[in-house]
Amino acid sequence: MKLANPHLSDLITDAIGTGWVTDLERLQELQPYAEDPEFREQFRAAKMANKIRLRDRLRARDGIELPTDHMLDVMVKRLHEYKRQTLKLLHIVSLYEQITSGKIAAADVTPRTFVFGAKAAPGYRMAKQIIHLINNVGSVVNSDPAVEGRLKVFFPANYNVTLAERLIPAADLSEQISLAGMEASGTGNMKFALNGALTIGTDDGANVEIRQLVGDDNFFLFGMDEPQVAELGAQGYHPGEYYESNPLLKATLDLIASGRFSDGDHMTFEPVVSNLVHNDRFMALADFGSYIEAQTRVDAYYADTEAWTRSAILNVARSGFFSSDRSMKDYIKRIWGTNPVL
Repeated sequence: MKLANPHLSDLITDAIGTGWVTDLERLQELQPYAEDPEFREQFRAAKMANKIRLRDRLRARDGIELPTDHMLDVMVKRLHEYKRQTLKLLHIVSLYEQITSGKIAAADVTPRTFVFGAKAAPGYRMAKQIIHLINNVGSVVNSDPAVEGRLKVFFPANYNVTLAERLIPAADLSEQISLAGMEASGTGNMKFALNGALTIGTDDGANVEIRQLVGDDNFFLFGMDEPQVAELGAQGYHPGEYYESNPLLKATLDLIASGRFSDGDHMTFEPVVSNLVHNDRFMALADFGSYIEAQTRVDAYYADTEAWTRSAILNVARSGFFSSDRSMKDYIKRIWGTNPVL
């Protein structure tokens, strides 16, 4: 944060001094400032400065025009089915489908810009097809006047540390939506929380500790937990049943299958749709309903600017636990059994 987010780190130093830089758990001293209206305003100003900095980088590097007045909804991680970028994409397409079909008015949708960052192994065919679909959805959504000013989708090429240093400080919402039981750990989710993004996520990996530390009111939990995943798998998971029983999910997948995002070609993304409806190894369709409900809560909370900012500040203040210094001290004490002078 000190290197990648000078706007926020300078604000923190002005509030609580420099000690937090070498003792990250001192960020807890920020907690009272979450109740300070002036500090919340300064915090929002730092977030906006980071969005402008990201916009300028993406404009120069990729020719992307990033709206700075939208919620910035970010999912960056290796492209893999268990990380469920498809679930995020289904949310985006569901919003687009509802607006363009007239089910909801565009004016009633929270303005959001969705940014993906990911790479995939060259031989991972399904991952490459998902990347293709995300990019095509972005091309259609970004050029459709029906959703202008409401939805934007970007997938900058070559996501790397340099881009992460701009993207993570600018994010409002962090997507950590792996199937419960599949994510052994996580560090990206910690970086987002540390830099003032709220998390929407499953009860999985480091999400568990983040939620415990920042509090349920400052985290958007959804989906099955690990025992429920195991139980559904044991009794026999049939994703087609979710497709048939959820009208929004069905309309979303049918829109993809129709060729809307592939110049009318029904076969381009048939493997992605078929895999979800007939296989769905990582149960995206099972968690879809819960995920959409959680995103509705995100929209309602984001509309309360002061409440959202308060939660973002508390995410920063309560993320000091994830310092690598604290981890090393813990290893030294519990695993290596030494007692160094620290």
